[in-house]
Amino acid sequence: MKVDAALVLYAKSERPGLSAATRSALAARAMATILAATPEAAAATSADGSWNPLMTTIGEAQRVPIRDLVSSLTRLCAVANSSQPYL
Repeated sequence: MKVDAALVLYAKSERPGLSAATRSALAARAMATILAATPEAAAATSADGSWNPLMTTIGEAQRVPIRDLVSSLTRLCAVANSSQPYL
């Protein structure tokens, strides 16, 4: 899932000892990966409304820094990858 990949990239960008350029490049790749998930999230929501929270959170990435979305995206991905509707 693209959101999972974006979260991995973002986590890498937060590692200590990285140059500012590397940190910025990884964070930019994470954001691009999140935004690339928008069409898939929209299609999933059209088929099953339970995906709407994930789609909405992905949509917020256009105006909210990714660091502020990590917790929500992590939790929503855990729910999406689980058979439980709530975790």
